[in-house]
Amino acid sequence: MLRLLRKLLPFGFYTGFDSDNSSGEFSEANHKCPEMLDLEPHQSNKTEKHNGETEIQENGIKRHRTSLPAPMFSRSDFSVWSILKKCIGLELSKITMPIVFNEPLSFLQRITEYMEHIYLINKACSHTDPLERMQAVAAFAVSAVASQWERTGKPFNPLLGETYELTREDLGFRFISEQVSHHPPISAFYSEGLNKDFIFHGSIYPKLKFWGKSIEAEPRGTITLELLKHSEAYTWTNPTCCVHNVIIGKLWLEQYGVVEIINHSTGDKCVLNFKPCGLFGKELHRVEGYIQDKNRKKLCVIYGKWTECLWCTDPTTYETYKKNEKRGSEPKKKSSEEDLKSENDEADDMPEVQDSVQFIPGSKLLWRINCRPPNSSQMYNFTSFAVSLNELEKGMEAILAPTDCRLRPDIRNMENGNMDVASREKERLEEKQRAARKERAKDEVEWHTRWFHQGTNPYTGTGDWLYSGGYFDRNFSDCPDIY
Repeated sequence: MLRLLRKLLPFGFYTGFDSDNSSGEFSEANHKCPEMLDLEPHQSNKTEKHNGETEIQENGIKRHRTSLPAPMFSRSDFSVWSILKKCIGLELSKITMPIVFNEPLSFLQRITEYMEHIYLINKACSHTDPLERMQAVAAFAVSAVASQWERTGKPFNPLLGETYELTREDLGFRFISEQVSHHPPISAFYSEGLNKDFIFHGSIYPKLKFWGKSIEAEPRGTITLELLKHSEAYTWTNPTCCVHNVIIGKLWLEQYGVVEIINHSTGDKCVLNFKPCGLFGKELHRVEGYIQDKNRKKLCVIYGKWTECLWCTDPTTYETYKKNEKRGSEPKKKSSEEDLKSENDEADDMPEVQDSVQFIPGSKLLWRINCRPPNSSQMYNFTSFAVSLNELEKGMEAILAPTDCRLRPDIRNMENGNMDVASREKERLEEKQRAARKERAKDEVEWHTRWFHQGTNPYTGTGDWLYSGGYFDRNFSDCPDIY
């Protein structure tokens, strides 16, 4: 059993940086590495054959796959307008979209990508200063949306009762999620450190709307991070995500809105403003904010881009820099200036990429985006972490819950490039779900979630879905047949 359990661990490339040892500017133009990054320095990258089958490292950690089985299917011959033109101003969760506009991951797997930068949680746990802990948590909150950059494909809507689990011994966590409601669609998740140092949980209800030229996703629901060693709990909600040019032109994505991260133990608060692009594109992807104590005294200022990196500095230094910038005495930027867009350009057009984040002397780097694999554009712009999420190895079926995303035939066929089969399977699964719902209504039987239950968030007092426990005991005898 232990050998089979280890097959669930998608070991492999993880491109987290040690932010404390990094400096200088970082440009959006160089986020894709010319070649894959290796594992962290303390991990050996030498490999050997084991039983003539899988290539493993000397330390026993198996490398994970670095590409998908088939390249991304072209969307150039398909028009979404014929579907969306009847949906302006409506909620999109009930609209069936052609599979070509999907990416081969379930929304539950997309949620799991929060854990890509878990090293930031580990840093927060290790800091003795509450300000440094808040800085690390703020960086983690920003990093959680970074993988969405250029990800214009729609993840599959999870079926009611669908689950996804992930255990990463190399990164020190395990994760479980469940689709707890279909209308409205609500996904609940729970993660814990294998060293019992943190708990990360929440529920997400993505409200989607179509506004003529763009699709907006408002991520309702509370996210909670508990640092057990420090007896601290942080809560926040994600910014709004918007995909532009869904009718014609190049698709592009932005995040906007104010995110408030609250430390319920100390009263400290971090306020992050994800700035909208605006008419000229100058604010595209920019994040600015501050951390204040319970008396509303500003302790530090945070700035950067959610697509690049995040810095922090003291408020006095930041204000002085801004004043000098307005007076025209700003130091010459290392990167060349980009021409501003014409005033006649429409806001929905793809804005020109502006200059890199300008480093303010004395700032500390909190986080830097991971490099993506060189073939990322042919893999739905997945990060290396995302590429690993749907891999299914021999023997995993024996220990996975029968409701796990990896077993969904429509996602599996799309990943393998079998688009016609994937489309038929998607229709079959949706019809099976509708038939099951009608049968429950006929028999007056209520749906019961398996791993989560409705309750109250102990820190915000608002409604939430809480983990009931027991998943990793692996008693799946009463799981529903959804595939």
